[in-house]
Amino acid sequence: MNQSHWVLVTGGAKRLGREFCLAFARADWNVVCHFNTSDTEALETQDMVHGLGKTCVVIKQDLSATDAHAHLLDKCELQTGHLPQCIVNNASVFSMDDATSSSAAVLQMHFQTNTVVPLLLANSLALRAKTAPHHDKHLCVIHVLDQKVHNLNPDYFSYTVSKLALERSVALQAQALAPMVRVCGLSPGLSYLSGDQTQANFDQACKVNLLQRQIQTVDIARTAVFMAENQALTGCTLQADNGQHLVPLARDVMFSINPQVGA
Repeated sequence: MNQSHWVLVTGGAKRLGREFCLAFARADWNVVCHFNTSDTEALETQDMVHGLGKTCVVIKQDLSATDAHAHLLDKCELQTGHLPQCIVNNASVFSMDDATSSSAAVLQMHFQTNTVVPLLLANSLALRAKTAPHHDKHLCVIHVLDQKVHNLNPDYFSYTVSKLALERSVALQAQALAPMVRVCGLSPGLSYLSGDQTQANFDQACKVNLLQRQIQTVDIARTAVFMAENQALTGCTLQADNGQHLVPLARDVMFSINPQVGA
């Protein structure tokens, strides 16, 4: 991997975002770790990437701000001297509601971070690459989705709608940005405690998949590296979820384990 290759991971400071940062560093990529409020965790991730022998730049940006995508790419270019060769759109708003409790404000909050910013980051990457003096012709954007978009239930209504919109955009944006930018989707399964979920609930819920075992987050992250480096992939979505999307449930898995959690 060329030393100038950079990946931008949004929401890269902790949880799955950190795993993405570390997986790319292990694959010889330099890393831009975006964060919003997780300052301490971002610096920890930076130290971890440095420990793997790669460069890591941390960039603070509120994705709910006007033109957040442009500000983020501006900072990225300023601090690294490069456009990222890959963007992993991992940052996400995830709050509990249902169809009757949702509101315009909640829907718009989810769409801004989960749909609008990822799409505009990809579009802007393509536009900027066209005018870059020595742009890389092998660019990739990975939209991080959720197995839930392939296995619907009505919980987390606004979150789900925003991720469904992003999933439906993968093929469309791949067509629109070809041949400059490849666009792929990645759908993880349940990987971390969510909301008010207890550890005991998670320990059961994480095994509700075809393989009946917990998904290893390092495997999800390595899937993103594979997509970034495989030049034949575009317009497709991979489910890294131990087959969770093939186990239909009437409610979100944490509520199926313990209905009282979602009461």
